[in-house]
Amino acid sequence: MKKLLVPFLFLFALFSPQLYAAPVTIKVAYESNPGEPADTVVKYWADLVKKESNGDIVFELYPSSQLGSKQDITEQALMGMNIITISDVGFLTDYDADLGILFGPYLTDDPQKLFAIYASDWFKQKEQKLREKGVHIVMSNYLYGTRQIIAKKPIRTPEDLKGMKIRVPNNVMQIKAIEAMGATPTPMPLGDVYPALTQGMIDGVENPVSVLYGQKLHEQAKYLSMVNYLTNTSLWLGGEAFFSTLTPTQLEIIHKTAYDAGLYSQKITAEQDAAMLKAMQKQGVEIIYPDVAPFREKALKVYQQFPEWTPGLYDTIQQQLK
Repeated sequence: MKKLLVPFLFLFALFSPQLYAAPVTIKVAYESNPGEPADTVVKYWADLVKKESNGDIVFELYPSSQLGSKQDITEQALMGMNIITISDVGFLTDYDADLGILFGPYLTDDPQKLFAIYASDWFKQKEQKLREKGVHIVMSNYLYGTRQIIAKKPIRTPEDLKGMKIRVPNNVMQIKAIEAMGATPTPMPLGDVYPALTQGMIDGVENPVSVLYGQKLHEQAKYLSMVNYLTNTSLWLGGEAFFSTLTPTQLEIIHKTAYDAGLYSQKITAEQDAAMLKAMQKQGVEIIYPDVAPFREKALKVYQQFPEWTPGLYDTIQQQLK
């Protein structure tokens, strides 16, 4: 009997589908162009996840809005597609209004304090509720950068923003912040910004230096105002419908490598910003360092415009930021 059983077990193992299962393929889609920090970090993450999973998990990278706008991709993820994209809490306010405060203007200039909130029990409770609504946060320690404004004319005071159309992402926090500082916010996908700036549909754009440079917006706008209005930490997320199909081991690998990639983003963002500032100056961009106090004073009024927030939310977050 044993002689018959041994070859049977050998054949079973030989043809077991688990041994020949195809790797899990996940699309990673983002707006940044090749060479921008986000692209560099995603490539680093893809290498990590492939190595840690022994090739069982493979990332397919789609930079430059190849699969659509951020909102398009987020919707695809929530429909159950095998896709991850970069997002911000500002885009998640439809699921939990309180999250918008973490994307508020001049909340803090220290990203590590924000990351501490993302690691807090308060945020973990929010994260669980997001999963119940279909949103799966994969990475929460990604540093996107500090958002500045590049424009076709100098911006030294909030008064200079009057009448200017400034492109913003389509989320309520940034729309209200730019409006509070005196400009006319003009929401549009990042992929549409360069032609809009070229054609005069907008007068300026807000984003971190690395993105402004990577999108080549300095070719059309020659004044970069370092208003430092938003410390932009970002989330990478997918749909719970897809992530619930993965094994615990696969989930652990994805989340662990995501955290490591987030740490890498924090390392390279400041380095690349400094290098890109020098490159922009060489290409004729005037770097303006205005007094940010008047911008902050106007922008802080935004926090009074959200009656849907939990009472005392701003004070609660400020206590955590100390």
